[in-house]
Amino acid sequence: MKNLVILGGGYGGMRILQRLLPNQLPDDVSITLVDRVPYHCLKTEFYALAAGTISDQHVRVPFPSHPRIELKYGEINAIDLEQKQISFEGQEPIIYDDLIIGLGCEDKYHQVPGADQFTFSIQTIEKARNTYQALNNLSPGSVVAIVGAGLSGVELASELNESRKDLKIKLFDRGNFILSAFPEKLSTYVENWFDTNGVDIINNANITRVEENVLYNHDVPMDFDAIVWTAGIQPVKVVRDLNVEKDNQGRVVLTPHHNIPGNENVYVLGDCASLPYAPSAQLAEGQAEQIVQVLVKRWNGEEPPQSFQPIKLKGVLGSLGKKHGFGLLADRPITGRVARLLKSGILWVYKYHNG
Repeated sequence: MKNLVILGGGYGGMRILQRLLPNQLPDDVSITLVDRVPYHCLKTEFYALAAGTISDQHVRVPFPSHPRIELKYGEINAIDLEQKQISFEGQEPIIYDDLIIGLGCEDKYHQVPGADQFTFSIQTIEKARNTYQALNNLSPGSVVAIVGAGLSGVELASELNESRKDLKIKLFDRGNFILSAFPEKLSTYVENWFDTNGVDIINNANITRVEENVLYNHDVPMDFDAIVWTAGIQPVKVVRDLNVEKDNQGRVVLTPHHNIPGNENVYVLGDCASLPYAPSAQLAEGQAEQIVQVLVKRWNGEEPPQSFQPIKLKGVLGSLGKKHGFGLLADRPITGRVARLLKSGILWVYKYHNG
């Protein structure tokens, strides 16, 4: 019996399972799914969990049940590509025949001293819970710093503003305007929303150091009651430690079939993969669709497809609290209530089909 090991039950891992089960998994192949928690987490909603506007159960979806799926929980120590095994803390290693690495990302601190030690995070469900506890326990009038004004930082700031009107929120961004990856129209709309709702934006920030409850912007100390870091991501350490070719972001360089060059049995998807797009749940799912095609062909002794069409991304949506939003659909900017309703609808459909 061949063993397909999937590291990470994120958006890509779940799509792999969806496509292989129940009809495309050969009789001589079993699946081992490895994750640190016993459920699929809706990572795109961790900002709301941290802000306290949704409960823990709203960001959890059970893994599928199947006679040939084994679920294994634990923290991965290392991936040995030569021995074809996965090492764990305090557990026996797993041997694989085919491997899919979808372990996601962690915060990137850009070598800012103290940032990893004195800031809160929303990169895992455990860290988002801890952030919620810290923010929820703040006394009225407390001041919160959010470092990084990309999608995650903006959504967290807006949701926290809605959840805790008594807090003073300051959003730090290194650029001239927030949401630099979006059209200026959307950035302006979101900045106006923050201005109307009393969230301060500090542009052209340069965070040089972090101490306990102290943030140094251009070496000038500023006191805060809590500091949350949303200023960049990088592949998890176990992937960064792999002795394979990577891009300047530390993501693994792949063949058109999404496997590591020279190792057709090891695939990488999601935040760990070097692709010509920004990491997203949509991208991981698009990769997963193509990886399944390659696996099925190879399992059947056939040549995989010569090439794939570029993965089509439908757009991106962000929330500004529960009533407003912004985004791009087919490169068309949308704002306001419609954008928020669309995001809520997409989330509902996802949970319905996966839950």
